[in-house]
Amino acid sequence: MTLPHAPPVPMSAAGMTPTAWFALLHPVLMILFVYPVVGATIRLGTLARERRLEINPLPPTVGVEHAEHGRWVATGTVVAVLIAMAATYAMGEDPGMGGPSVALLLAGIGCLLSCLALWRAQAAWLRTAFALICWLGLLTLGSQPALWHLGRSPFDGAAWGSHYWSGVLLCGLLLFAMAAAPEILRSPVMRRLHVGAAFLTALLLAVQAISGSRDLLGMALAG
Repeated sequence: MTLPHAPPVPMSAAGMTPTAWFALLHPVLMILFVYPVVGATIRLGTLARERRLEINPLPPTVGVEHAEHGRWVATGTVVAVLIAMAATYAMGEDPGMGGPSVALLLAGIGCLLSCLALWRAQAAWLRTAFALICWLGLLTLGSQPALWHLGRSPFDGAAWGSHYWSGVLLCGLLLFAMAAAPEILRSPVMRRLHVGAAFLTALLLAVQAISGSRDLLGMALAG
């Protein structure tokens, strides 16, 4: 979530500081876990469609596996975003201001717990509530002045090149797919909406890879 104009990653004479190592967890988690699982999720979704259209005689478990992989993608992305926000706060905070506030810590914990609750929630209204709580919590955390990012709102021109804004939009789409999984299974209209959202999700994943690489390069040059 840090960007080229953000404070550079802190370094010590012996090398990277613990804060810098913690910041690396964000891209590492996305590259080593989320993106490979995304590939498997897309493949399973294609197979589930082939089974539904009777193109390929596959077992009914393929749809369940597609949904389960989607849950892991959504949860992994939310965790990565929370790590990025925590690292950005740690690298940009004023040492005289103390640590992060209790409210920010509770908001981060609330986001994580809401995402995990989506794994267990059965009622549609509960799934909707947990998804919204998680996503609005991420937006609230991202709106804090201490959590610097390019563009303070979608109405700023700079926001359209922001790693942060594409990231929170990606989280929103993933949480929607996770929360609406039963409805997607039952409703053709929801399936079409899900397919459209999946194309946008794939585009945002590409944007995240590009903008994240750009920001890491900018930070390296700034350092």
